[in-house]
Amino acid sequence: MSELSVNLRHETPADHPTIEKLHERAFGPGRFARTAYRLREGIPPLASLCHVATVGTLIVGSIRLSGLWIGAEEAVLLGPLTVEPQFMNRGIGGMLIRRSLDVAKAEGHRAVILVGDEPYYARAGFKKVPRGHLHLPGPVDPDRLLAVDLQGGDIARLKGPVLPRAA
Repeated sequence: MSELSVNLRHETPADHPTIEKLHERAFGPGRFARTAYRLREGIPPLASLCHVATVGTLIVGSIRLSGLWIGAEEAVLLGPLTVEPQFMNRGIGGMLIRRSLDVAKAEGHRAVILVGDEPYYARAGFKKVPRGHLHLPGPVDPDRLLAVDLQGGDIARLKGPVLPRAA
């Protein structure tokens, strides 16, 4: 596999059509019924935490994060994270995750949650949320509900209903 020159930058409004097409290819039309999408519905993502990966002028990956409430605590939802299929398994997703989490931590965000595969996201410090701690507005496989505390706290403190939070 050859080395890629991948650049990360903040997402811009001009990127939105390309990112939406990337999401459509990656997740299909059923994505809108998923609980994570329902949490983001009608709420713009947190612009400072949204990044794209480019190779030359081509957008090959994207990450978005949105604001949440977990009980009375502000938190962040990671997702969607997408990488063009022909660019997968080259570390681009991990680069996007690390960049967004670094910015989130610098901005003082404490907790980030997501619905995803633990073996993949554990590399960025995500752990399973204790069963029954979070109540989402739709079905979620409890083994795929993950969180990381960016300030070194215990994710077991995260309890309560998970609701969207406007930027």
